[in-house]
Amino acid sequence: MKLTRRILFAAVAALTLSTPALAEYPERPITLIVPWAAGGGTDATARTVASLLEQELGKPVNVVNRTGGGGIVGHTEIANAKPDGYTLGVITTELSLYHWLGTAPIDYRSYTPIALYNTDAQSINVRSDGAKDLKELLEQAKAKPGTYKASGANRGGAPHLAVAGLLKASNLPVDTIPWVPTDGITPSLQLLTSNAIGVVATTLPEVQSMVDAGEVKTLAIMRAERDPSFPNVPTVKEATGVDWFLSSWRGVATPKGLPDNIAKRLSDAMAKVAQKPEFKSFMTARKFGQDYAGGEAFAKFLADADERFGTAIKAAGLAK
Repeated sequence: MKLTRRILFAAVAALTLSTPALAEYPERPITLIVPWAAGGGTDATARTVASLLEQELGKPVNVVNRTGGGGIVGHTEIANAKPDGYTLGVITTELSLYHWLGTAPIDYRSYTPIALYNTDAQSINVRSDGAKDLKELLEQAKAKPGTYKASGANRGGAPHLAVAGLLKASNLPVDTIPWVPTDGITPSLQLLTSNAIGVVATTLPEVQSMVDAGEVKTLAIMRAERDPSFPNVPTVKEATGVDWFLSSWRGVATPKGLPDNIAKRLSDAMAKVAQKPEFKSFMTARKFGQDYAGGEAFAKFLADADERFGTAIKAAGLAK
């Protein structure tokens, strides 16, 4: 009997020691892949997240930049890593575009979503002497297509897709407000103030200085609800009755197939990170939108974003 007990005890001990799932996670440093260059907005948020995650997980979280291909290189490396919780990644808006544009065979289903931590909604802006509201702008554009031209970025960028999606949702042809490609928000605003175009789509922080100066006014923001940081700006639905919103976003994910216990550990840690004063003050100072969604809620957000960007890409005639 004693020998049988010893054998049983030894077998249980051996099984326990050899089963990784029972080990305390994490046991070693973690890598956080960023698909964009050091010094940019995504890199800055990632380094803040990594620093605060270290406090929650008790192990180093090392940021590694994997750039190239408009974010494809880094996103692909995240998706192809071993799903053991030791390789995380910051996934971004571009993931909602790749498969629609035919540039990469990855989408939100290639990952285990951990936590959304940032969204920045697009908005519609005109000169201070422009249309009084978004409803009037769309009515004027419908009456005389081409009266207004719009910009905010290159073709296929979030601002372009925001306008294309708005027109589609409003049952207007996408060329009702023709798109003028530029290298970004600065030249777009220059075109707006010089009267070369009539509309700029961008995030609110990027245009706020010109709004404060009285040169530009914001007609609506493309959010499901008003932005607490800009409470006086109506949503598209409030302004027109059209249910359309589109946001750039950032979040943390791992390769598909992550064990549930590790996914929960990471999601719980990110929930705490999002509430830390250091995180909130950093995001506020950099004017990044703060929206948190963990686990299943982030998965739902990603599926919805994929659908909305797909609608906009098709409306813009860019889908493959």
